Amino acid sequence: MSRAANAIVLFAHGSRDPLWCKPIEAVAARVRELDPSAMVACAYLELMQPDLPTAVRSLVADGAGHISVVPMFLGVGRHARQDLPELVAMLQRAHPGLGLRLQAAIGEDPRMVDLMAQIALG
Repeated sequence: MSRAANAIVLFAHGSRDPLWCKPIEAVAARVRELDPSAMVACAYLELMQPDLPTAVRSLVADGAGHISVVPMFLGVGRHARQDLPELVAMLQRAHPGLGLRLQAAIGEDPRMVDLMAQIALG
């Protein structure tokens, strides 16, 4: 695979409940359905594996040259504002040749807000 391959990490908080990650894994599966060539991984801040550094190392080993980290957070609290940018900066230092981009949290996307409103309306 080319060093310039693009990859996606769906980054979520994590939980002690092993079923908690099912929706995140479902998003990853849907990404793969929409684009069978997509390199996508799930990663978690705490309590679940893999963590973000492990997911990034795995994608780089598989040929990713550019990785987009998608925070799967509805609200933008301390984890999205502080912890995650610091973690991404550390990863960028560890992988200087890697194009690493941190997207906005999904809860900040107007399409997500609209979809949640539509779901609430039934």
